[in-house]
Amino acid sequence: MSNYFSNKVVAVTGGSEGIGKALVEALLKAGAKVGTCGRHHDKLYRLQTDYASFPLHITVTDVSNENDCRRFIESTIKIFGGIDILINNAGISMRAELKDAAMDVIRKVMEINFFGAVYCTHYALNSIIQRQGTIVGVSSIAGYRGLPGRSGYSASKFALQGWLEAIRTELLDSGVHVMWVCPGFTTSNIRNAALNSKGESQGESPMDESKMMTAEECARIILRAIEKRKRTVVMTMTGKRTVLLNKLFPAFADKMTRKFFYKDDNLVK
Repeated sequence: MSNYFSNKVVAVTGGSEGIGKALVEALLKAGAKVGTCGRHHDKLYRLQTDYASFPLHITVTDVSNENDCRRFIESTIKIFGGIDILINNAGISMRAELKDAAMDVIRKVMEINFFGAVYCTHYALNSIIQRQGTIVGVSSIAGYRGLPGRSGYSASKFALQGWLEAIRTELLDSGVHVMWVCPGFTTSNIRNAALNSKGESQGESPMDESKMMTAEECARIILRAIEKRKRTVVMTMTGKRTVLLNKLFPAFADKMTRKFFYKDDNLVK
């Protein structure tokens, strides 16, 4: 990695595990000053212990809580003097058909995935404008193509991408860069932590993790995209095919998506 991130202040939400943790580790090694947050104190404490000699600021934060987001952003600015890059990475998934899902499940997914990004970006915005920095949203193929059993997750990612596109246009003449990235299925805890129909952690993944992109590789692609000021990045060939197919042949895409996620009319993925 080049010295692009050297001495830059980067705020990363959801940095205690998965893609977020991989981003934090890569950024610190690249010379960045990093503020990160998560809900699990123990995981954050281990991260801080592992990188005790690095400029790392951590806060326990539930991004669905506006005041938590404000404290995270304001404390990062206070410690490091400002924010150059904000990576809205924190997220949660779900796995339940609408007919079975409690409404609280969809609300919680939306509050974390969408409103968490809105809150953090709002409080970081003045500093990012001053530094002509970058705002990043970690989205998903589900932001382009609604996925069965993940209607709330898909809705949150569609909302995130539409919102980022709107603020990108608002900030077009400010020097601020706004982008989103769409990983494919990545080896992280997001599926294990996915909410079931009752809003409880699923606790298991129906996917074969051995065939997925690692969190570290995903982080490398995201950081390269930030450096090159990409507009959007869809990371996998499967993802690119899905986006194209859905755009050109939406009815066929419906059938193919159904076939991928269902077996004998039962949701299996």
